[in-house]
Amino acid sequence: MSHSLVTMSYIVAAILFILSLSGLSNQESARKGNYYGMLGMAIAIIATTLSASVTVYSVLIAAIAIGGLIGAKAALKVEMTQMPELVAIMHSLVGLAAVLVGYANFMDSSISITGVEKTIHEVEIYIGILIGAVTFSGSVIAFGKLSEKINGKPLLLPGRHWLNLSLLFAVIGLGAMFLQQTEAGGEAIIPLAIMTAIAVLFGIHMVMAIGGADMPVVISMLNSYSGWAAAATGFMLSNDLLIVTGALVGSSGAILSYIMCRAMNRHFLSVIAGGFGTSSGGEAAAIEGEVQPIEAEEVAKLLQDSKNIMIIPGYGMAVAQAQHTVNEITKLLRDKGKKVRFGIHPVAGRMPGHMNVLLAEAKVPYDIVFEMDEINEDFGNVDVSIVIGANDIVNPSALNDPNSPIAGMPVLECWKGETTIVLKRSMASGYAGVGNPLFVLDNTRMLFGDANTTMQAVLKALKG
Repeated sequence: MSHSLVTMSYIVAAILFILSLSGLSNQESARKGNYYGMLGMAIAIIATTLSASVTVYSVLIAAIAIGGLIGAKAALKVEMTQMPELVAIMHSLVGLAAVLVGYANFMDSSISITGVEKTIHEVEIYIGILIGAVTFSGSVIAFGKLSEKINGKPLLLPGRHWLNLSLLFAVIGLGAMFLQQTEAGGEAIIPLAIMTAIAVLFGIHMVMAIGGADMPVVISMLNSYSGWAAAATGFMLSNDLLIVTGALVGSSGAILSYIMCRAMNRHFLSVIAGGFGTSSGGEAAAIEGEVQPIEAEEVAKLLQDSKNIMIIPGYGMAVAQAQHTVNEITKLLRDKGKKVRFGIHPVAGRMPGHMNVLLAEAKVPYDIVFEMDEINEDFGNVDVSIVIGANDIVNPSALNDPNSPIAGMPVLECWKGETTIVLKRSMASGYAGVGNPLFVLDNTRMLFGDANTTMQAVLKALKG
């Protein structure tokens, strides 16, 4: 394939990637956005495979086959509840690829450039390996936290900010040493290897210090890092499409991280410095009172007598795979003339858009799914709110307890409605490890048990 045809294919692929991002910004067009992205990636792979710069087709085809097989197997095997950790581990592979490409470029003796071009190329290698190593190790730790192989509580080392600062200065100093030694023909691999080890340690420390409730922001942040790692790889390989694609992913991930931090009333730097669950300068207020249990039949009776119903899904719904049962209940209630809506918090679940994906999988109509900002003022008119496996996103202490670890975080104010029904397995605190006074309010009822089992019982009672 000629160079001009490859370039044209890359332009078409880049346009499709932009259309994909545009489609993914809206639920109704998300499926089409995915198709655009798949088509763009297929064009990019075919154009790269057939380009004049590729000579060892057998190795390339084998790599594509192996990668495609692993991807297909993962997509078929992984449950929806495991999507956050799958995304995290995929980000780690992007980071690892950037590191390996960087070292391969550094050791490639066939590259014969001199002067300023050589210096720029070495800076590209250094930055690409740096970003890739941080992305790799940070994503592996995020995978461990999300899959609960690593404790979700933040690991706060004494003097951790000074440690991070010293690592940054070390990376800058090693970068200067790396450039000097490459110019002088010395053993530049040594400062490069030391920097890689420091970057790996920094990625581990950074994510270990972030608390459970901030994990959706971490996933978005790592998505951004993986994009910049891909862009750095593009510079190293002089591949325009990788640069454009990496920049698209990096910038969109950064914007999403900013939007999520704003929705949580938190600064991005405060998330990186240590997430929810850290000390806030005082002790959170103790939760006093008795919970009031309720049975499935009583929930069905409340729903029968209500006109305006709000459903607030959380990670517990994902774990129980209750979204399909919830959709059946929704259809039954709407057929009876009830107004049923879903309220989605920006950080509900373990990754951005987690609840939206689950509801879309269950075929819940898009027009009854609302973001927190759209429906928070309506709770005063809600007869019954059903909270399915959520804790931190409906916690009143975020608004009225300045010492709470989640103080200042906007939440879904379901307690303003007439009755709130909370579905939980037990009285354990949520992923952020913060107690919730909502559970002991006079207008709250607790429905204990597996969310899918209890909702099936509610559905059976509604059908009579």
